[in-house]
Amino acid sequence: MQKRTLGHSGLEVSALGLGCMGLSHGYGPATAPHQAIALIRAAVDRGVTFFDTAEVYGPYINEEVVGEALKPVRDRVVIATKFGFTFGDDNKQQILNSHPEHIRLAVEGSLRRLKTEVIDLLYQHRVDPAVPIEDVAGTVKDLIAEGKVKHFGLSEAGVQTIRRAHAVQPVTALQSEYSMWWREPEQEILPTLEELGIGFVPFSPLGKGFLTGTIQAGSTFGNDDFRSKVPRFAAAALDANQQLVTLLNGIAGERGVTPAQIALAWLLAQKPWMVPIPGTTKLHRLQENLGAAEIVLNEHDLHLITTALETVRIQGERYPAELQARVGR
Repeated sequence: MQKRTLGHSGLEVSALGLGCMGLSHGYGPATAPHQAIALIRAAVDRGVTFFDTAEVYGPYINEEVVGEALKPVRDRVVIATKFGFTFGDDNKQQILNSHPEHIRLAVEGSLRRLKTEVIDLLYQHRVDPAVPIEDVAGTVKDLIAEGKVKHFGLSEAGVQTIRRAHAVQPVTALQSEYSMWWREPEQEILPTLEELGIGFVPFSPLGKGFLTGTIQAGSTFGNDDFRSKVPRFAAAALDANQQLVTLLNGIAGERGVTPAQIALAWLLAQKPWMVPIPGTTKLHRLQENLGAAEIVLNEHDLHLITTALETVRIQGERYPAELQARVGR
């Protein structure tokens, strides 16, 4: 597996990471812990060194699984986790909370569940408008000085928030959604990151599974699957968005690879400081995704793909309204 450095931070990771959320949260029933641990360790065996989790996934369960899986190889991997929420009595309600005292409590919990003495990359999961970002960055700066955290990150933050945070504590990476079917970061986010020397970690690089070509018009999702609430996965939108899958299938077929591999290779070709984190629960999908790192798209390929993408109009918002309000702040 090739390596990449996230911005100017010096943090080197595998060109593709593993997003671990779906093993415990968001896409139906949680994977059995022993199976999730086996998948994470299979990723390590195949050269993945970058693993993404968060306290909210479960909540808490995902960090425990990741910690157990990576404990034997802790010195060889980079673990990213996130703070930023408190939870209702049923552990289902997510309440924004980035007050300094809560950040410290969250970090202590994450360290314990991850079975580690230091968090390699600590993200604010969502911007909390009740807490100045300078206070958030300052708290993480103190945690870095104390040796509990190595690098600071933001998730789904807007340009001005990124700049203000970076002025207090250098931001190593921004994690936000980016893929062939969500290209908004190209407008302001990517130029800002390049200017400031911040790495970019695209989550949902396969469009929450849509870009794999396995989700068809008429597909439905259970109540425990986040996509059942996402406008982009509503019946009419799925039907309209199939034109993107048709396009991907054609490009992939010409090269003898899969649509998912083209989608990931396209992202890898955008910037050398970009590290996508596709997630999966299946070993054969893990192998397929990692194969994308071997696909090299030249300028001609990229021009053809980008020109073709311009002909596709994606239908539906990427979040339900209450979650859309939390991004881009």
